Amino acid sequence: MHPEKDPELQVTNCSTIIIGKKASKTGKVLMAHNEDTPNVVVESHLVPRIKHKKGEVITFPDGTAVIPQVPETWAYYWSQCRAVGGEPFADSFLNEWGVAVASNSCVYDKTEEGTFTGIGYGLRRLIAERAKSARHGVEVAAELIETFGYRSTRAYHIADKNEAWVFQVVKGHNFAARRVGDDEVYYMPNWLSIHEIDFNDTKHEKFYWSKHIVDYAMEKGWYTPAKEGDYSDFDYAKAYQTADMFPSNMARSDLAWKQLAGRELPYKTFSIKAERKYGVEDLKPIMRSHYVEWEEDLKNDPTMSPHRFGLCRDTTCETTIYEFNEIDELTCMWRAFPRPCGVPFVPWYAGITSIPKGYEWAGPLSSQISQFYVDEEEFHAHSGRAFAAFHLLENVMEFDYPAAAKIVHPEIEAMEKEFTVTKEAMDKMYKDLAKRNKKYAKAMLNDYTAAQAMKAWYWAKEAVLKIADAENAARMHFWRSKL
Repeated sequence: MHPEKDPELQVTNCSTIIIGKKASKTGKVLMAHNEDTPNVVVESHLVPRIKHKKGEVITFPDGTAVIPQVPETWAYYWSQCRAVGGEPFADSFLNEWGVAVASNSCVYDKTEEGTFTGIGYGLRRLIAERAKSARHGVEVAAELIETFGYRSTRAYHIADKNEAWVFQVVKGHNFAARRVGDDEVYYMPNWLSIHEIDFNDTKHEKFYWSKHIVDYAMEKGWYTPAKEGDYSDFDYAKAYQTADMFPSNMARSDLAWKQLAGRELPYKTFSIKAERKYGVEDLKPIMRSHYVEWEEDLKNDPTMSPHRFGLCRDTTCETTIYEFNEIDELTCMWRAFPRPCGVPFVPWYAGITSIPKGYEWAGPLSSQISQFYVDEEEFHAHSGRAFAAFHLLENVMEFDYPAAAKIVHPEIEAMEKEFTVTKEAMDKMYKDLAKRNKKYAKAMLNDYTAAQAMKAWYWAKEAVLKIADAENAARMHFWRSKL
């Protein structure tokens, strides 16, 4: 089915920005990701290192692959999107080696017809469990896809403090991976964007590719070289993906590149050379961007919601900006959920030893088991779960977004300024204390992260009441004026 005829495909609207380390104000890679998946609740976990027995295998309910287990899997932070029936393509990870993994759907492509299971959800988790660097993560993914195949079409963004890679895989056994250059800026909505591949790059300084990537495309009639035996004109995105493009992809591409580069760029641009340096403060407003026609729509409906074809939209369930640090424990995940425009970006340190209260309601190992068997009870409005408060706030704001924004946006700005100042001080204190006692230093990071997470949660509860009171007052004033 073509994308414009399938409304379900129109909601897969994740966005990812990657800033190479030489284009970053921090001197380390930056990665920002908006996860767009409807009807989910977001839960956080810390999964420990686990030793495995010889001969042990692992399987996942959404695939047929029976995968040999490694002797030991690494510890990692896990942002889990829980949905009735399971959600195989939304979770993100940051492991103990500072390797982050997030993904964007890239349908519709030419391989989508027919059935192929292989591996699906498990790919992202296995990268987090096995990779010690971003490059290693690409190698882990490549081996798994070559061996077992993949069930859909997707771009995995695998980053650490020094390198970031884009791994674009289609249904079956074919993939291409390209490194984002140190001086480059990358943006992706939801399409294949790796074009040329340097097949002479046998040391994989910039590219990886599957063994039969060209042969398969030629066999299917998707690619014919201009000169026999010369594949320098091979275009991966063009060969494997149809010309159909979602309107939301085009709109978000224009919206993001205008802010990143100051201009619109050709659709399916992979990256550009950075013309300036970027920091977390530059990425926040981009991830919060709304569709450009909103101002016009407000003239007809002054209560209009901005959540249509922007980066921040109706299906956004979480935004994370990964601010990598030379010290892995100080790598910061700036988290905002569900929609980043109506909540603060809260600093979560990679070095925490427990999840803040209210952000986890089941243990990590039991959550792994129940990934595809989620009880509908989890979607009730539990007062003891942070996600419920943020979800209520985002929905209350939708009734009159401009009025609600006037209340919450100044408070968000004030909180984020405070977070920036206190985090800078916390970085310095950690470095000093870790020289004497690393255990206590990590406990300090834990307490700080928990305090900021709790502060944002309680703020969300208060914000709902403020919006309700303001709306009630406005309506009472209106009716009294008619007396």
